[in-house]
Amino acid sequence: MNFKKLSFLFFVCAFFTLSSSTAQDKELYRELYNSYENFKEKSIEKRRFTQTKIRPLIDNFNQKENFKVTKVGESIEGRPLQLISVGEGDVDIFLWSQMHGDESTATMAIFDILNFLDSEAFLEEKEEMLKNVKLHFLPMLNPDGAARFQRRNLLGVDINRDALRLQSPESKALKNVRDSLDADFGFNLHDQSTYYNAERTPKPATISYLAPAYNYEKSINEVRGAAMQVIVQMNNILQEYAPGQVGRYNDDFEPRAFGDNIQKWGTSTILIESGGYPKDPEKQEIRKLNFVSILAAIFSIADGDYKNAEISKYEEIPNNDRKLFDLKLTGLTYELLGEDYILDLGINQYEVQDEDLDYFYNSSISDQGDLSTYYGYEEFEASGYKFEQGKIYPETFENLEKFQQVNISEILKEGYSYVVLKELPKDDFTKLPINLVTEDFEIPENLQPNFFLKKDGNLEYAVINGFFIDLSEEKFDVENALILD
Repeated sequence: MNFKKLSFLFFVCAFFTLSSSTAQDKELYRELYNSYENFKEKSIEKRRFTQTKIRPLIDNFNQKENFKVTKVGESIEGRPLQLISVGEGDVDIFLWSQMHGDESTATMAIFDILNFLDSEAFLEEKEEMLKNVKLHFLPMLNPDGAARFQRRNLLGVDINRDALRLQSPESKALKNVRDSLDADFGFNLHDQSTYYNAERTPKPATISYLAPAYNYEKSINEVRGAAMQVIVQMNNILQEYAPGQVGRYNDDFEPRAFGDNIQKWGTSTILIESGGYPKDPEKQEIRKLNFVSILAAIFSIADGDYKNAEISKYEEIPNNDRKLFDLKLTGLTYELLGEDYILDLGINQYEVQDEDLDYFYNSSISDQGDLSTYYGYEEFEASGYKFEQGKIYPETFENLEKFQQVNISEILKEGYSYVVLKELPKDDFTKLPINLVTEDFEIPENLQPNFFLKKDGNLEYAVINGFFIDLSEEKFDVENALILD
């Protein structure tokens, strides 16, 4: 047999071996996705939680034979920073989450992954993987910020802009762990605004990736290239579960940022940003996508499969854009000074946090005019409908109990979006689809997200505190309306 034939046969065998391996991997990830509920940490199902919630979980892993828990520092307020390690391989993978205290999606996913690693499922696959890699998890790097569900630490410092000065103890701990491990791969886990979309599409950037630049020229060396290849693998997996909902974060070099510097220090660094997903305010579906994609990346690193990915495919992931509204109305007729105008309205439902780390929504009209290049999680074609300002109901009620005895549906259908109570509830919001106000309340002059859509003389739809309501329905599904004093 001549050399050319031998080379061709080798290529064919290698191709089919690679294809078979890739198919097996995809089947594994599919099984992980389908069996996710077996590993989900059930004690955490809300985004707002403090270190008190995860300390017992970490203590539990400290009692297990195959896991090692190490205290690697303290926050400004003295909360411990703990590293959970498992595996015996030569490749060190370092994953840290919640350096921004209000970005908790990946922290939830980390404990799901730890539960998976500690389970009796997929034993053969895990054993092989953990022979090749050693995993190190640092969940909730900023516990003081998490205690307040705020981005910055107690000093008011953005930890992700403190990689050079290292003025915060949390920053020092992160740098020390990276250096002591001399980690081969790093996963920098964050949340981003739900208003990002995959560029030129109406789909939210549910997950966005970045292989951070390590210099202003955005050069690609072996370290950064490996991060890009891992991202290509992760994107391939996610396209099966969130098609078109993956974005690529801006890679402008930020000399103070940890991701950029850790890349520079020789650790192949992958930034993961958890964005928005329809009807998933607590990011539980996005948490599941983190679980699957991060595990897929770890398996890919363990068997070296990521090396087969084409770096050019990284550049094909759409850029992040920011052109999403929670609600977009198109072509609405709006009367001003006796003239009719056509307006698109973009409405966002902003979270307002209370002292107990609970939250309600205070919506606003974020933009108006020609919004043809923008999109909405919820969209309504309002052509032919007229804008009708919401009114204050003429009857005053003693309290909420008295008001709930009336038919709210009929009040809405008459065009009233505000009701006066002599005694307001102590909360800031109500689950009722109407705003509760005091006797001296006046409707603001500027456009508010409390109005009706009128057609042929009939009110057919309402927008209450930014939530869209079909008035023909018997029960209105609205997250909340405001109590305004």
